[in-house]
Amino acid sequence: MNIVNNIQQDELDAGKLQEVYDIEVELGKKITLPDSFEAPHRPDMVKMAVASSRANRRQSYGSKPHNGKKRPMAGMKHSVEWWGKGRGVSRIMRRTGQRRGAQNPHTLGGRRAHGPKVEKDWSRKLNMQERRLARDSAIAATTSVQMVRDRGHRFAEEIENLPIILGDYEEVQGKKSESIDIEMFNLKGGTRKVSAIFEALGLGDDLHRAKSGRTIRPGKGTMRNRVRKTPKSVLLVVANKDGLAKAARNLPGVNVVAARNLCAEDLAPGGDMGRLTVFTKNAIEAMNKEA
Repeated sequence: MNIVNNIQQDELDAGKLQEVYDIEVELGKKITLPDSFEAPHRPDMVKMAVASSRANRRQSYGSKPHNGKKRPMAGMKHSVEWWGKGRGVSRIMRRTGQRRGAQNPHTLGGRRAHGPKVEKDWSRKLNMQERRLARDSAIAATTSVQMVRDRGHRFAEEIENLPIILGDYEEVQGKKSESIDIEMFNLKGGTRKVSAIFEALGLGDDLHRAKSGRTIRPGKGTMRNRVRKTPKSVLLVVANKDGLAKAARNLPGVNVVAARNLCAEDLAPGGDMGRLTVFTKNAIEAMNKEA
């Protein structure tokens, strides 16, 4: 799809008004897709690859061991003593000078029994062939209109073929016309330009779904810098993260990834295949070179 952006800007005595973008979309030339777009659908491999990616990002956690004069671990903050045998009471540690038990897992305020260990390895190994098969299967799923709709994405009924590939980009302002590589366009009003382009392509409903679907996360995640949950919207695949990538990443739910870093989790968040994906022509050419 070739994009023509007609920029209009009125001027008053107080100064210039905000630019208005009128987007025209035209069918471009045919382009050869990589073989990965014809890979078989393997939901089992995709779920395995996504689970492996999540496990490999998981950080180790656990309590630190109690030793020396360091700050004691939870449940080990009291000075305790053992009364010895022959008193007719259970042999548990008790606070010094008191009868109240302490430190033992079954006592009030005691340490946690069999708590998580920092040295535990959460990673999951996945063979390179399996990882590539999962990625190619997720790529092939992006071409199925029915799978993309079933995943919950919303787009215009006029879109009968996927994926959407962005070709040539041209900006027209007055009598001045300039052809620009779409990945390198000017960042002045960049996010509004990308939003207008997606609207013209028929993807505006999905952007609105992601924006209006943001919710406050319940539980402790709110205290850990994960306050809001945002639905996944368009995935933009580029060759290089330049102007287009920096502008598109500001839209709620929109993710940007370079073609060389594309993986199954980007294309199938949560293991659900069929994410609404937009490629640039440069990204397709980069994928053809890698193949």
